[in-house]
Amino acid sequence: MMNSVTILSEAETELWEAVAYYEQKAPGLGLDFEEEVQRAVQAIRQSPQQWPLRDDGTRRQLTQRFPFVVVYTCLNDRIWISYIS
Repeated sequence: MMNSVTILSEAETELWEAVAYYEQKAPGLGLDFEEEVQRAVQAIRQSPQQWPLRDDGTRRQLTQRFPFVVVYTCLNDRIWISYIS
């Protein structure tokens, strides 16, 4: 299990923009989305090799409730989250 996860600033911006979008749709929905992404990150942390390696060297994990994907790479015993969309 890789313990260290770094969310790159672009992915962090995407996350908070999506939280704000869902929060505007319905109060509390943005927080639900944030929790869903955190569950996805925890699943990645526990088993980063579970999702297939793509040609570009990334892996992608779909969120369950929302139509979003968390894109990440594993490098130097660290998980780098580069994209949340």
